[in-house]
Amino acid sequence: MKGDYRARLADRELRELVTGTGAVVIEGPRACGKTETARRLAASEVLLDIDQGALAAAQLNPSLILEGKTPRLIDEWQLEPSIWNHVRRAVDDRGRPGQFILTGSSIPTDEHTRHSGAGRFARLRMRPMSLSETGASTAAVSLDGLMQGGRADSPDSGISLPEIAELISRGGWPTLVDLPLKVGLRAVSDYLDEVRRTDIRRVDGVNRDPERVGRVMASLARNVATEVSAATIAAETSPNDPPKQHTVGEYLSALERLFVVENQPAWAPHLRSRHLLRGAPKRHFVDPSLAVAALRSSPDPLLRDLNRFGLMFESLVVRDLRIYSQAIGGTVSHYRDSSGLEVDAIVEARDGLWLAIEVKLGGQRQIEEAARELTKFVSRIDTARCGDPAALVIIVASGYAYTRRDGIQVVPITTLGG
Repeated sequence: MKGDYRARLADRELRELVTGTGAVVIEGPRACGKTETARRLAASEVLLDIDQGALAAAQLNPSLILEGKTPRLIDEWQLEPSIWNHVRRAVDDRGRPGQFILTGSSIPTDEHTRHSGAGRFARLRMRPMSLSETGASTAAVSLDGLMQGGRADSPDSGISLPEIAELISRGGWPTLVDLPLKVGLRAVSDYLDEVRRTDIRRVDGVNRDPERVGRVMASLARNVATEVSAATIAAETSPNDPPKQHTVGEYLSALERLFVVENQPAWAPHLRSRHLLRGAPKRHFVDPSLAVAALRSSPDPLLRDLNRFGLMFESLVVRDLRIYSQAIGGTVSHYRDSSGLEVDAIVEARDGLWLAIEVKLGGQRQIEEAARELTKFVSRIDTARCGDPAALVIIVASGYAYTRRDGIQVVPITTLGG
């Protein structure tokens, strides 16, 4: 129901894209809210995943399902990938913006979209909801504001570490936000089970062993927010009979095409120092709840294992940073060099502004450590070529948002917004 809709940061981006482009493709994992967001603007719709008649018609003649009031929503268009070229042709023929909104929860093989969509299609990435969108963050501190020179200043949001563990475990799935935690945990587990049994085979027609897929995802979950290699995942998956490294790479690629896995690329700035940059991406699920589910875990075990809790928390922060930064045309990467110095997140805006972020659960000792790492990091960056950072930020789990005497800003994730 439209009255139950929770506003998303993607709403404004979608309105802008529909106004200026013939067709908008909304991509993201199943159940992240793509359809409901699209329905806010669509004047007509066809839902290929539940309307078997429409799917049959699309398979015979895709142009049959294009007629209707515009913008026309074509949900799960990738179920009949030839729709792409028919939409492209219709956009050319009509010569007006706002004709179609396509939603998809997987990326078809390249040959199905080989004809360019340049100038006709715009892409919008959606993910599960951020804490500010679910109401778990006050959004008193704006990422955009920090990028523009603003200062962190906010009362304690009042959210405890056990509540953070619950937020990580439940995730940002729109239909689960208001459900009891036990129900949410079961739903996320069922979601992941469907991925390994059905979705991963359907994405490209390759028949994969569901049990091995589950073990790959469990290894990925154990190493979430790290630069773990495919070789290590292969070794962990089955120590006595590990799959070949390229096989694990194919599994991970399929999970990326389902938008279940989303890697965090390495940043490549100009350096003052002689240290070499490391280029391996960090591994993340699109939502940290999937990592919890892959390990068959829950909030209580997280609280008993602070190292794992810290990595899961970092993955939660990266999810939210991706959502907030996308709203300002930004990207999220990470930094690591040959000395072992690393910074958890680098946010770059479209205009070249950037800021560096360390993620810690909290506590004064961890905050001091993070501040030293950020200071050392900046000393190695050639700011004459990269520019000075707009801000240095330590994101923690809870407490007050404030600016330290050295100018580094401490921001609880429960006070951060777009």
